[in-house]
Amino acid sequence: MRYRIGFVLAVTACLLAVPARAAVPVPEVIGPIAAPDAPGSPSHNYVFFASNHDLTSRGYMEEEYFVKGTAATYKTGGTETGEVASTGQIFYTRVVVRRPINPKRFNGTAIVEWTSDSNNFHAENVWFFGWHDMMRSGYAWVGVSPMTRGTNALKKWNPQRYGALSVGQAAEGGGPGAPDVDAASFDIISQVAQALKTPGTVGLLGGLKPKVVLATGESQSAGRLVTYVNNIHPLVKVYDGFLLLTVNTPIRSDPISPVFRVQTEYDVLAGGAANWQPDSDKYREWDVAGSSHVDQVLRNSREPLEIRDLGSAVEATLAPQCLIPQLGTRTAKSQVVAAAFAHMARWAAGGKAPPIAPKLDLTQVNKPPVMSVARRNEFQLAQGGIQLASQVVPTQINHAVGVPRAAAGAGGGEGGNSGGGCRLWGATEDMTVVQLKTLYPTHADYVAKVRKVTRDNVAKGFLLQVDGDDLVRAAELSAIGDW
Repeated sequence: MRYRIGFVLAVTACLLAVPARAAVPVPEVIGPIAAPDAPGSPSHNYVFFASNHDLTSRGYMEEEYFVKGTAATYKTGGTETGEVASTGQIFYTRVVVRRPINPKRFNGTAIVEWTSDSNNFHAENVWFFGWHDMMRSGYAWVGVSPMTRGTNALKKWNPQRYGALSVGQAAEGGGPGAPDVDAASFDIISQVAQALKTPGTVGLLGGLKPKVVLATGESQSAGRLVTYVNNIHPLVKVYDGFLLLTVNTPIRSDPISPVFRVQTEYDVLAGGAANWQPDSDKYREWDVAGSSHVDQVLRNSREPLEIRDLGSAVEATLAPQCLIPQLGTRTAKSQVVAAAFAHMARWAAGGKAPPIAPKLDLTQVNKPPVMSVARRNEFQLAQGGIQLASQVVPTQINHAVGVPRAAAGAGGGEGGNSGGGCRLWGATEDMTVVQLKTLYPTHADYVAKVRKVTRDNVAKGFLLQVDGDDLVRAAELSAIGDW
């Protein structure tokens, strides 16, 4: 009898120690919303940032939906599991879906991107990095607009189309200081995942049934997802895994689902080194040497849409303010992200964890705002981390940390009009002909060196074979060594 009583008390104590799982409702899904006018039309009666890629020729389609419901807010902060702070926050926001038309093309993984509004518009930065591979590989991409600043910008952009959107509040949740007006955003993201897994009358994926649902974000939105991983995911458990780009916030040491962080050289130096965490059975981090926080691939993807939909681009405004106006590094970070998503999808489905990558080689670790220091070669290229051919066999110098023309402070977002924007974007500087002739006496020599480095990265799992082939082909088609 004493044993039974003790056993019951022990079990009861364990149950009380486990946070109650918060129920995640399925929101109402409305759509797809008609977009009768061509992108760029003065009416703005089309999907904001509608893709400018030929989706149809790649077997893809784009649709916009509205989702509505009531959200919970949470007490957040630190790395411990949080708790529900309030319920009943009404929300109404948009979701953009890009998916295979033919169900047979769908690879079974839905990527839910928390869009960033750090530049006062909802930017789908992970899509901008990875659109080519996402369509090539058959992912379904789902972009969610859960934050107040970007949603308010949509309402001004087209009051008729987006005027009813509402996601913000002065909430009980949030961290220290001012209330988090976007406290409902965490539950909005949860409810979108729930709608993908258990669709109602209207399905976001048009009948496609995902086997794996991943959450992703870059920079600001990745930081929000770190809070989600730390405080909220243990309560709701609706995502199968998380892929986070360029964020330095500490992640709990015991995540219940796989977390994969891909860091640029800039982000490691700007704070990632000071918050370094060891790889584990549920955590991986890859550091990409020679890469800036935002780069040329993102600029090429996003800038045309900014000009089309907003009339100007933050990147073009920023470039003349930087010491090297060739804004953004050209390192093949997006190809590394493609490999990361392939590994992440398998890992989240219960498969093998991604390979462990070497960390950036540092000679000094400093706490922000002081940058850490990387070991560099004679060309000032960082050593360690994932070393792509652009680092090992350089034809340009990729500066992961840019320099403003004049010291103007460290403020500003990605496109801020101060020194901070230049530092985040980095720059690319062409090597001299003398340097290139010394390094690569013949074209065959240059191609052989690129092929060797690239094959090694493919073998280690840091690049997909198809991207490795493309990088080698680009070297073969170049004029390097044809002196």
